[in-house]
Amino acid sequence: MQEFIHLHNHTHYSLLDAICTVDGLVNAAVENNMKAVALTDHGVMYGAMEFYKKCVQSGVKPIIGFEAYVTQSGNRFERSSKLRTKGSTSDIIDQDENDGLSNVNINYAHLILLAKNEKGYRNLIKLNTIAHKEGFYYKPRVDLEILEKYKEGLVALSACSNGVISCYIVRGDLKTARRMTGTYKDIFGDDFYLEIQNHSTIEPEKKVLKEMPKLAKEFGLKLIATNDVHYIKKEHAIAHNIYLHISAKQSKNSEPQDLTTNLRYGTDQIYFKSTEEMCELFREFPEALQSTLEVTEKCNLVLDTKTHHMPDFMIPAGSPAKTLDDYLKILANEGLKKRTTDVTPEIQERLDYELRIIEKMKFPGYFLLVQDFINTAKNRGILVGPGRGSAAGSLVCYALGVTNVNPLDYNLLFERFLNPERVSMPDIDVDFQDDRRDEVIQYVKDKYGENSVAQIVTFNKLAPRGALKDVGRVLNFPFQEINELTKLIPILFGKVKPLSECMEEVPDFSKYFNEGSEDKKIEKRAFFEYACILENLNKNSSIHASGIVVAPSDVMNYVPLSKVVGENNVFCTQYDMNQLEDAGLIKIDFLGLKELKVIGKTIELVNNKYGTDFTIDKIPLDDEKTYDLF
Repeated sequence: MQEFIHLHNHTHYSLLDAICTVDGLVNAAVENNMKAVALTDHGVMYGAMEFYKKCVQSGVKPIIGFEAYVTQSGNRFERSSKLRTKGSTSDIIDQDENDGLSNVNINYAHLILLAKNEKGYRNLIKLNTIAHKEGFYYKPRVDLEILEKYKEGLVALSACSNGVISCYIVRGDLKTARRMTGTYKDIFGDDFYLEIQNHSTIEPEKKVLKEMPKLAKEFGLKLIATNDVHYIKKEHAIAHNIYLHISAKQSKNSEPQDLTTNLRYGTDQIYFKSTEEMCELFREFPEALQSTLEVTEKCNLVLDTKTHHMPDFMIPAGSPAKTLDDYLKILANEGLKKRTTDVTPEIQERLDYELRIIEKMKFPGYFLLVQDFINTAKNRGILVGPGRGSAAGSLVCYALGVTNVNPLDYNLLFERFLNPERVSMPDIDVDFQDDRRDEVIQYVKDKYGENSVAQIVTFNKLAPRGALKDVGRVLNFPFQEINELTKLIPILFGKVKPLSECMEEVPDFSKYFNEGSEDKKIEKRAFFEYACILENLNKNSSIHASGIVVAPSDVMNYVPLSKVVGENNVFCTQYDMNQLEDAGLIKIDFLGLKELKVIGKTIELVNNKYGTDFTIDKIPLDDEKTYDLF
C-alpha cells in the first residue's frame, strides 16, 4: 500500500488561523501510522521545540519548518504601497486578513521550508528572524537574496495556491510561473518540489493541478502532494471558521453571517486526512505521494536539548582564579565572611556542598552573571528585593548578595532550588524597583551585547470564560446572556474550571444549555461544542512581563526572534519560557515592583529629613513595632 506523510501543517501557533494543537498534530500522525510529520506554521517557529519534543516522545520523526512569506516585487526592505497590486483572480487581500487559501497576494507569496539537518534548522532560525527584523511589512517577509544565502540544509515546497509558483498560475501568468520555477530550481536544486493540493472546492487549485505537472516535466522537478492542514478532524471545520472570525472587525449594522455554511477558506477539507484519503485524492499523481516519503528520508534533524549555552562571564583581571568555578568559590567564601560573624565548620560544609553541586552541574557562570547585575544595581542605589522562591534556600546565593535571607536560620533546603537528581536550569527571580528595572536590563545588554539579550514571548489563550464570550459574540448570542453564563464558571485555587467539567459539575451552568425550544437547545449545544474545541488555543502573543534571555552570542544563533506587534524595533524570542530551557538558553525574571520604588522614596525622605543613613536592611526581620503595624 502507498504510504504518505503530511508535510504542510499549521497549528494554533499560526495565530487565529489554525486550530490544531501540537499534541493533536503529533497524535494524529501516530493514530494514522505515519512515521513522520511536519510543522509549517505561517511565518513563525513558535511551536518548533514543543513539536520536536512531542514527536521524539511519540516515536514520530519531527520535520521542523515554517511557511515563509516571500516578496514578489522588490526586496524585503521595501515598504511601498505600490507593492499592493490587483490580480486577475481577485483583488489583493487586505493585509490584516488571515491567509486564505484562495486569496492571491502579489506583495508576498508562500514557500514551505523544511530543515534536513541541524544546519538547515539553524538556517531556518536565521531566515525567520531576518524576516521579522528586516522584512516585516504586514507579514514577516524574506526575499530571494537571503533564501540563496541560507539555503543549505533546506528542502523547499512551492506551497498552496498562494505559493511562489501557483500565484502566477492562478493569474494566468504562465510566463512568470516558468521563470520563477527556474529561479527556485537554481536556488534549491533537487530539494525544490512543486506542491499540489486538492481541497475539492477551491477553484484556483484546479488551475494549479492542471499546470504544475507540465512545469515539473519541463524543469525536471518532482511533484509533491500535501493537504493544507488547519484542523485535525473534518467536523472541526465550523469551529475553525468561528476561530477565524474572533479577531474580525464587524460593523454594528452588518448582517449576521451563517458561519456554519459560509466558510471563509471555502472548504471543509483542510483537515488531517488519512493515507487512504490522500491516496484517493491523488490517485492520478502517485509520484507526488512518493515524494512525501523522499522528503521524509532527506529530513533527519536531531537537536541537542541537553546542553546549556551560558553567556561568557569574564573573570576580572588580577584575580587569582583560573576558572569560573574558582572565581565563584572566592566570591562565595569572601561574601560569607562579610555576612556571617562566625563561619562554623557546619556553615562552611554547607557552602562547600552547594559549590560542589553547582560545579558538577556546570552552572557557575549563571551564578556569577546574576550576582554581577544584582550587586551592580545595589551599587547604583537601585533597590533589590530580598529574594523570592526556592533561591532563598541557597547559602551561595546569600553569600553572593543575590538573596538577603540566611537559609540556615530557617532550615531552608538547597535541593529545592538545585537538585543534581533533577537536572534543570536554576531559576532565580529578582525584584527591582519598577522605575529602574530597565536600567538593570540595559546594563546586561551593555555587558553581554545588545543582540545577546532578548525579551521572551508569551501567549494569551482562549481560557474557558474567554472561549465562551468570543464564540458567543461571533455566533451573535446576546452579550448579557453569555456574560451571565461565564460568571457561573468557578475559579478554584486560581485555576478556572474547564468547560467540560462545568457541564458535569455546575448545575446552573448545564441548566442553561437545556432550556428553551428543541431548536434553541441544539443551537446552544453546538455553541458549547465549538467553545470546547477552541478552549485553551492561542489567541495572540505578547511579551512576558519579566522574562529575559541572555545568550553567549547573538540570540538568533540559538532561537528565532519575532517582531512585537505594535512596537518599533522590539523583538522577543519565539520560544516561550519552557521551550527556551530545551533550547539550552538561560532565562532570568527581572521583576519590577512599585512597592520597592515606594520604599526607596520613603528611605530617601527619611534620610533627607533626619540626616541619617537609614536602609531597609537595618530593620530586623523580627521587629515587633513593624509587626504591630499589621
